[in-house]
Amino acid sequence: MTAATNWFVYMILTSDQQVYTGITTDMARRWREHASGKAGARYFRGRSPQQLCYLETDHTRSSASKREASIKGMSAREKRALIDQSREKTVLFIEEYALQNLNQTTSC
Repeated sequence: MTAATNWFVYMILTSDQQVYTGITTDMARRWREHASGKAGARYFRGRSPQQLCYLETDHTRSSASKREASIKGMSAREKRALIDQSREKTVLFIEEYALQNLNQTTSC
């Protein structure tokens, strides 16, 4: 992966069973920010991240932003279907990037 293509698109299941979508260059750091409630997205004030449900890799900043917008435009049902369809690939990415310790629960 080059510096230009090290962006992730991710979805996190929250403590209130909603799905949050975002982008980052460092998934572990971003998770900690969301969990702290300070540096993370305003969305996580009053909620906590529970499960990294979806992960795409090898994006540029531009392609990650476009993909994030596309996912955010999906219905909840469409997001859940995408999570289900990509479960095996997401598990492999979580293992590849050593992100297993992020998950608080075992199901999305």
